[in-house]
Amino acid sequence: MTGYIATKHHNLKTKSGKLAKGCELCVKGEKLVLFVTGVCGNGCSYCPVSDQKNLKDVIFANEWHIKNDKELLEEARLMDARGAGITGGDPLAVVSRTVKYIKLLKKVHGKNFHIHLYTPLFRVKEATLKRLYDAGLDEIRFHPKVYDQTEWPKLKLARLFNWSIGVEIPSLPHYEKETKELMKFIKENDLVDFVNLNEFEYADNFVFEKAGEHYEPKNSLSYAVKGSEEMAKRIMTYAEKIKLPVHFCTAKSKDAVQLAKRIVRRAKNAAQVFDAVDDEGLLTRGAIYDNLDITMIDFAKKVEALSNVDREKSVRRLQTLRKKLIRQWDIPDELLFVDKPRLRLLTTTSVADAVSKELNRTVAIVKEYPTADCLIVQADILHKRS
Repeated sequence: MTGYIATKHHNLKTKSGKLAKGCELCVKGEKLVLFVTGVCGNGCSYCPVSDQKNLKDVIFANEWHIKNDKELLEEARLMDARGAGITGGDPLAVVSRTVKYIKLLKKVHGKNFHIHLYTPLFRVKEATLKRLYDAGLDEIRFHPKVYDQTEWPKLKLARLFNWSIGVEIPSLPHYEKETKELMKFIKENDLVDFVNLNEFEYADNFVFEKAGEHYEPKNSLSYAVKGSEEMAKRIMTYAEKIKLPVHFCTAKSKDAVQLAKRIVRRAKNAAQVFDAVDDEGLLTRGAIYDNLDITMIDFAKKVEALSNVDREKSVRRLQTLRKKLIRQWDIPDELLFVDKPRLRLLTTTSVADAVSKELNRTVAIVKEYPTADCLIVQADILHKRS
């Protein structure tokens, strides 16, 4: 007899207990993902953080590599966020920055803007937790190492404050015994309000390259690791017996529900007048590129490699081209937009098609995500620069 039931979001949960508030918003696509730093120190051999972020002190709001508070607030506006999940790295490695962002988001969006935070136990201290609580943090989620019990007692510190407390860990197939021991420790000491298990997935990073040989995918179409879901089911059956609420979040739920809904929410605000938006929130638009000889696969890297001087020259050329098209082709001003980060002129698909053969530039119809990185999923080249 199992101790779990399926949810409508492709997840599983124990029969007792309810979903954490942060999770309720996540599955609706309403949470901003705020990556405050890649600095950590916990040394997990299964770390999923990308090489772009891992151990680097960088800040991302969803897919946007932000440089200031204004950009953070703009991303929250574009996705119509009702809350934020703060992650890393370890947010406690930059606790002053983390506290600042909690206060900023609460000030701008109000006390009902729900904020949860993930952290390993490595830097947890009572004084640090008090700073987070006083700043307005609603929910804290700890990531204890299941194979190292020495830091587990730190979980007791969280009960000093009146917030929602959870443990969130990957379902690691090789650590079933240790995971059950953690569940027992949590229950016997009344340490948390909920436990989240995440389906363990392959990560495209250097850390996982070293550990990945020990795992295999569950099928040819998934990044999820074989055995992770099966172990989670056994853990939930055990957890139900001891009346510990556990929620299992699948890889499918993260991609097909959480991310998909967030994309649709952002598209409503990010789409411009010349964009066509489909049911999945993807934007179809015309794109006129500057003098770079591009392929869609490596274009972003080529743009990133340019010097600031070359970028500025490219933007000026695009601005001149924009004025020329408005004047000579009688194109409405609002249908031509200079996309400075990607060095291209955006417009409608019909305008792109009409001017493609008249310009010695690469012109394409692109379908892309409405995110800050504008990840292209399809590109039809109308004309290639000679």
